Amino acid sequence: MTEPLSLEDLFHEIAERVLEEFIDIVDDARVQFTSSGAVKCLRIFLRDGSFVDVWLSFRGKYSYHWEHRHLSGFLYRHDNAPHRRWDGIETFPKHFHDGSEENVTASYISDEPREAVREFLRFIRSKLGVRSET
Repeated sequence: MTEPLSLEDLFHEIAERVLEEFIDIVDDARVQFTSSGAVKCLRIFLRDGSFVDVWLSFRGKYSYHWEHRHLSGFLYRHDNAPHRRWDGIETFPKHFHDGSEENVTASYISDEPREAVREFLRFIRSKLGVRSET
């Protein structure tokens, strides 16, 4: 039986894949740590000067957040925080902040983190108007 990956190992694995598959839009990807040394998130630095933060927990909580407000005024985030405010969304607690904190729709992003990051980066690629050569 193989030992499950640590969160840090999972982030490193995702970072490696992202740097290979999305080199057209990604500059770098680094695991971020708290001041006490605990794993905080994976930050993916995009070529346009924006970034994506990936937060995961082994209890199934997640957030895939593209911070683009300083460039375009927009942010995009898939997360599953069970905010009662969004309990009318068909995929609750999963939901998608589409351009702003207030514009929230259903989220159909994969429940598997590796695939979810790939799906989100493909979405970002399309928003940036970049065509993949792969």
